Amino acid sequence: MNISKMTEFTEKQGQYLAFIYNYMVMNDRPPAEADLERFFRTAPPTIHKMILKLEEKGLISRIRGQARSITLLVDADKIPRLKRPG
Repeated sequence: MNISKMTEFTEKQGQYLAFIYNYMVMNDRPPAEADLERFFRTAPPTIHKMILKLEEKGLISRIRGQARSITLLVDADKIPRLKRPG
């Protein structure tokens, strides 16, 4: 996979990556989709769609059907600062 392609993401996708990164630093485990739902205040289908998109773009990997299995595939220095949703 092309490395430069992996680091290309939208601002919104960057915020999801930032949340995943920060959650993992603070909790020593990946977030569940429910954790993302609470933070971003959005519906489960929206969160799931974003997770699928991040996986499709090669920004994360996960084990389907296994909770809290997200692994970031982006270098920490490429992840933007997390902002509180407005």
